[in-house]
Formats: sequence, C-alpha cells, structure tokens
Amino acid sequence: MRSDDWHLDDWHLTEDLDDFLARGGEFLRSRPVPHIMQLTWTARLRTRGAAAYDAEGAVFGLLEEAGEVQGAFYRLSPHRGLGLTPLTAEQADALGARLVALGHSVPSISADERTAAVFAEAWQRRTGAAPRERVRLCLHRLGTLVPPEPYPAGRGRPVGERDHEQLMGMCRGFAADVGEAVTIDAGTWAGTRFADKSYTFWETPGGTPVSMAGANPMVAGLVQVDPVYTPAHLRGRGYAGAVTVEVSRAALAAGAEDVVLFTDAANPTSNALYRRLGYVPVIDWVVYDF
Repeated sequence: MRSDDWHLDDWHLTEDLDDFLARGGEFLRSRPVPHIMQLTWTARLRTRGAAAYDAEGAVFGLLEEAGEVQGAFYRLSPHRGLGLTPLTAEQADALGARLVALGHSVPSISADERTAAVFAEAWQRRTGAAPRERVRLCLHRLGTLVPPEPYPAGRGRPVGERDHEQLMGMCRGFAADVGEAVTIDAGTWAGTRFADKSYTFWETPGGTPVSMAGANPMVAGLVQVDPVYTPAHLRGRGYAGAVTVEVSRAALAAGAEDVVLFTDAANPTSNALYRRLGYVPVIDWVVYDF
C-alpha cells in the first residue's frame, strides 16, 4: 500500500517506510522529544528490518495540511497499537475517520496525555469501542546531571559478551516488573526490543553486577535511557541512581543534545530518584486499550 494522493490535505497511509521517512522525517526530527517513539521505531526498522520485530505488516501515516506535515503515527502490526505524535482534537478525529473508512482496527494507542484523550474520544464515538487506561507514564528530559550523594561503592562498566546471560536475566526481571509480556532467552533475544541497546552494569568493589541501565542508539540527537533495573533484594542502596548517571554521562559524551527516560507515573520512588539526578518531567504519557 502506497499513498498516491499526498497533495490532498488529509491523513495518508503507507507501508513503505522509506516513503514515510522521506516525507515525514524532517517533521519528526524537528521535535525529537515528543516524537521519540516514532523516531525510535522507524530507526529500529531501518536498521534491522521489519522481520526482526514481527512488523512486516507495519503501517505509517502522515497528516499533511497546506503542504506541511502536521502529524504522524506508526502501527507495527494489525494486532499492535498506534503510536501518535501530538495532535489536536480535529486532527485526531480526522485520523479516526480515515482509519474507519479504510477498515483498520485499533487495539490500543500510545501518546501524550491530551492526544490520547482526544483520539480515544473520537474512536469511541466512531466505533463504540470504549478506552481502558493501561498505564500512565511520564517522559523526563535531562537538565543538569546531579550525581547522587553519597555515591555507592563500586563502579560502572560496559556490558560485554561474557555478561550476556546475566544481562538477559536482568532484562527478564525488568520485563516482569513492568508487566511486559516477552520471552527473553538466547533464542528470542535478537527479536526483542532489548537487543538493540548498549548496556552498563553497576558492580560492587568485588566485581558483582548489582544494577543495569540500557541506552537506545542516538537518533536526531536524542538518547533514551531504557531500561534501568535493580533486582528487588538489592534496591535502596543507590545502585540505580549510580548506573543511570553512568549512561547519562556516556550519552552526553557521545554528543547527545537530549537525554530522556520514561517512568511509571504511579511509582513515586523512581520519579523522585530521576528528578534528584536532574531529570525534569516534560510530557505526561498514556496508553489506552480498546
């Protein structure tokens, strides 16, 4: 499916990632923080291909008004949700109308709080499908990095090939904590979203890894820290803060203009931690299921 009517003021859908980025890439790069998910997933698909993420039925959409791109979305498969850039109520309603007219289903949406709300209202009005809130997140952007005091004993070090089993174990723990349904083992690792990141361990003076943090590859000058995980029995000792500082410093040293991370809005401990480290809340984020 290729969009052949880009001259019209409307939402245009395509399965051609290169076409989507050729027309919408400048728009996405113009505001990398609110467009983080569109930038992240299109970069992943370009780097590793749709098959790596079971996204061979991916659909992308752009809203053009007066020859300018004003909004975008992606959907990796018919069974996965829409990832939306910020939209007005009118733009969200026009997208709902376009999707209904083309017979597309929408099992869920992920967007900033206002966009999620106006699209959910439009979709329910047009289809009768009621939204159910799955999770609220908060996107934080690094201001001035503030190392924790006191710093825990130990050091940060890059995760290498010899650490792969332990890394997968920590990623499994993280996924279980956040309710992410994914199988993580040697056979499935390459097809998970965890595989395309660089990782750092915080280890004790004796060399035992006690916490880890990942970082997505830089895109449009932005690095997303994700995930950060400390096993439950090791929490409360400052390890997560220390390893987050390590990956944040590395991102800045690599030339990142923005460093961001998501937190669960319902977790006061993690929100307070990252704010002490210099991360500032910038966008409230919501995921709705229909």
